[in-house]
Amino acid sequence: MNTPGYVPGHGLLKDRTAVVTAAAGAGIGGATARRLLEEGARIVIGDAHARRLKETEEALAAEFGADRVTSLPCDVTDEDQVQALFARAEQTHGRLDIVVNNAGLGGTAALADMTDEQWSRVLDVTLNGTFRCTRAALRSFRASGGGGVIVNNASVIGWRAQTGQAHYAAAKAGVMALTRCAALEAAEFGVRVNAVAPSLAMHPHLVKVTSEELLAELTAREAFGRYAEPWEVANVIVFLASAYSSYMTGETVSVSSQHA
Repeated sequence: MNTPGYVPGHGLLKDRTAVVTAAAGAGIGGATARRLLEEGARIVIGDAHARRLKETEEALAAEFGADRVTSLPCDVTDEDQVQALFARAEQTHGRLDIVVNNAGLGGTAALADMTDEQWSRVLDVTLNGTFRCTRAALRSFRASGGGGVIVNNASVIGWRAQTGQAHYAAAKAGVMALTRCAALEAAEFGVRVNAVAPSLAMHPHLVKVTSEELLAELTAREAFGRYAEPWEVANVIVFLASAYSSYMTGETVSVSSQHA
């Protein structure tokens, strides 16, 4: 099945300020940054890869205006860098409205052969990083008293078993649980916390490093017989960040066409 046409922006997030982690490159983070801009938001983007982050900032600033795009290198395993990213958003735009926690790390290893370092690294980036950024966001939102929205990037693997993915599955299941608990605590000061759970989202660089056999196996599980484009996941993130989802909190929305 062919990929549907790209949906134009409708100003859903006009004049909002958003922080997006792991936003450099062609994946979900980069697609989300672009979609937020197309919907009228100002963005502060972070990524552990400083060169790619700067290139992303320059490209988006040339298209949408330098006053709407700011970047700061951020490794979400480093609390000081997380604090600096959120401080930059407040200093540059005076407030914070939306946080998209996109940073995550995968890998494949059989559990019996997995090292402590492999386990800990995936958990530290994917789950602990989401915790650090969620904590920073909640502190900012609570201090401002103006509400806010957090959208976390989980995965269907947090629900479904897959060999070689015990560390990643545990981390993503943790992100879902963190989302639910954070939502209950944040409701009292008008903040919503939700998550997306993609099944198979690919971009050209990822396709190049994936074997044809594995890609065929993965896409065969999808009802449409194809992988999602990163912007298709970003569309759902925009929905959760917008007023269209005003009564939703603590939810994980599956962005998937898997039938098995």
